[in-house]
Amino acid sequence: MDKAHVIASLAGDLQATEQSVDAAIAHATTLVQSMIGGRTALNVSPVVGAESQAKAMEAIAALAAARQAVVACHEELAKDHRRMGWGVYAEAGMDKGQQRPTTTGEHRLRAV
Repeated sequence: MDKAHVIASLAGDLQATEQSVDAAIAHATTLVQSMIGGRTALNVSPVVGAESQAKAMEAIAALAAARQAVVACHEELAKDHRRMGWGVYAEAGMDKGQQRPTTTGEHRLRAV
């Protein structure tokens, strides 16, 4: 496997991890919303389920910490990539999976 394939594989795994953590946060917040909505719909006291709701919120806080760690990992991998002299691998400002449009001929900026 050549360098480009290894880097692309690693980048894919990193992106999948980032998306998984974000999805887990979204699901956990939906759980808390459901707990509050269910309690309200059943006209139950806020005391009921308070401990379980607090545990769900602890899980959200832990997921937020995990997200920060994954983002920090991404930043460190980018630094390592540049330190190894491999340059910029992905284009900034483009969505993941989006390709740069191909151009033909020479294009120069004439006026700003």
